[in-house]
Amino acid sequence: MSSNTPLYAIPINKRPPKTWFRVFQALLFTILFNSACIMINGSQFVFLLPFRILPFRWSRKLYYAGIRYTKGAFGSLQVLMCQWFAPTKLLITFETQGMGAFTQEEIDKYIIKDKDGNVVGLDLPTKFVLIANHQVYADWWYAWCLTYFMSPQGIHRYVYITLKKSLRWVPIVGWGMQFFKFIFLARSWASDRQQLARDLATLGREAEREGKPLCFMLYPEGTLVSKDTRPKSKKYAEKMGITDMKHILLPRSTGLHYSLRSLSPRIPDLRLLDLTVAYPGIPPMGYGQDYYTLRSLFFDGVAPPAIHMHLRMFDVTGGVPIGNLTGTTSAGTPDPKSKRIVEVDIPSEEKDVFDAWLRKLWQEKDEGMDKFFETGSLAPKETQTPAVEIPLRLRRKREILDAFCFFWPASAAYLWGRLRG
Repeated sequence: MSSNTPLYAIPINKRPPKTWFRVFQALLFTILFNSACIMINGSQFVFLLPFRILPFRWSRKLYYAGIRYTKGAFGSLQVLMCQWFAPTKLLITFETQGMGAFTQEEIDKYIIKDKDGNVVGLDLPTKFVLIANHQVYADWWYAWCLTYFMSPQGIHRYVYITLKKSLRWVPIVGWGMQFFKFIFLARSWASDRQQLARDLATLGREAEREGKPLCFMLYPEGTLVSKDTRPKSKKYAEKMGITDMKHILLPRSTGLHYSLRSLSPRIPDLRLLDLTVAYPGIPPMGYGQDYYTLRSLFFDGVAPPAIHMHLRMFDVTGGVPIGNLTGTTSAGTPDPKSKRIVEVDIPSEEKDVFDAWLRKLWQEKDEGMDKFFETGSLAPKETQTPAVEIPLRLRRKREILDAFCFFWPASAAYLWGRLRG
């Protein structure tokens, strides 16, 4: 290993020991991040839960607005922790040739610039299912950071993800995720199907009837690329007589297919946003967790110089083969208030078509990773638009207070002071 090799390109177990200053920064990160999480979850319990209990429509509206604020606070907190402890930037490119390609006019429309011509964010459609390849546990962290910059409507307040059911009652974090209305699954399709149906029905209804954004994140591979999962993917490919991937895992189509079929009837303009994510420093056929973990990012301060994200977008109704939905209407989508969950079985031939379509998308994604290892970029060769560079920094200083959910205790203290005269 050359002495000039940057730390992020050296496996974690071969890096030099941390300095005392770095140990102090790790301790500071732990204190600040955990304090912010306690503030967010405490605000949910102390200031918002009473509004949820009250039997008034106005109190329910205030409760849900408050929950959106706390979810946005957590999204801002993730950006702030990157800004203070693991500085990096997003390098965003757009597909212009293959599946899910953007036109140049669309790209120009979606990029937001300030008066000096500097890119400050994006203005993408606000109702979408987001999928991506899965290399490191920090993938979801950086994807949530991306939503902070994706639209002036604050999509980071409307993020929904699926989690293991065992995390539901983890103190602070699990409780907060329940308030966020995240979807907890047992990882058994037989039992998860109805839970997913109920939760997606709620999300779809709120997004369309109330005009709210929606970002539902899924990782179709289901797990990280590792020395344990790579052989399993290869074995499955051989069993099914299909081509395995080189740099990523074969995707599992069932959860995504069912989610799109459940949401699409309720949200006519639903989009599927696909990210190919690549991290500098990880060698070809290497494993991301050997180079980037949440601990190495924020305790050791070794962040990638940039996170490369390549975007593709599909109109779900016309651009994704989710199957025949003629007999499915928004009213037929599972209603969480109904005692009976109405489900429509997906015909096997429609499953096969969607599975083949998703594998083709993943094959293009794998080829994109090949190109990244050769050129250091995910952008198509003939693209006219350079990569959009967005530093992971909060846009306004006052959002530091939002990241610590300062609004609710400050408001309560102000009102208490006014009441006491």
